[in-house]
Amino acid sequence: MGIRVLKPRTPAMRKTSVPDFKEVTKSKPEKSLLSPLKKTAARNNRGRITVRHKGGGHKRSYRLIDFKRQKTDIPATVFAIEYDPNRSCRIALLIYKDGARSYILAPVGLNPGQEVISSDTADIKPGNSLPLIKIPTGTEIHNIELRPGKGGQLVRSAGVGAVLAAKDEQYCQIKMPSGELRRVFSLCRASVGKLGNADNENIRWGKAGRIRKRGWRPKVRGMAMNPIDHPMGGGEGVGKGNHPMTPWGKPCKGYRTRNNKRTDKMIIRRRYDKGAKA
Repeated sequence: MGIRVLKPRTPAMRKTSVPDFKEVTKSKPEKSLLSPLKKTAARNNRGRITVRHKGGGHKRSYRLIDFKRQKTDIPATVFAIEYDPNRSCRIALLIYKDGARSYILAPVGLNPGQEVISSDTADIKPGNSLPLIKIPTGTEIHNIELRPGKGGQLVRSAGVGAVLAAKDEQYCQIKMPSGELRRVFSLCRASVGKLGNADNENIRWGKAGRIRKRGWRPKVRGMAMNPIDHPMGGGEGVGKGNHPMTPWGKPCKGYRTRNNKRTDKMIIRRRYDKGAKA
């Protein structure tokens, strides 16, 4: 993927960049793999806003992605690489030998015409899916399961890839893109390769209108509010004398909120430990 910088014909287009979509080979999605995507505007069943700064946005249809890869031992041909508005990476349309079609996340090096397969004896090629115990150590992987058969939950965004660091009969050690080192059951499946569209993080949106089309509403800084509206509001000038916190008084910007003792034993090294490399 590359980035195309627009010419500054208007003030809003100055320094604006867009993806060049050179890797995308099919513009319209597969109708049989679409599902309606209802917008909730970040409100709950009582109509109250539970997540701020979300709403609006362009109408989308959800692409049904095969995260489980349970169609095993049947080779499939990559028919096209498509754009998915619901995620940062690209998706690949597969056509299996029996005629079935499905979407998967498109890794780097996966092109139309190539064959992929989900099998315990598959080759270590981009797009193939195998159990972790069957993948050699040092291989870059993505779409990693946490429970066998549940489907991939980890490493699914653009440009990321985890590394299989070590393995034994029961657990495998995986180095996450964040630098975290954690254990995963050896029978969980993962796909080979690093996900594409790595330049997604370098896009410059240029104007607020492009962000609104993505479903993000404007944000107001807490320091710009009144004391009744935010703990960091009020005061003269910039100095408020208050630590960063949420409107409800909970610390933020570095405050650790993880509280899952059930899976603490799975994490060998946290991402913020000294010496961890991203």
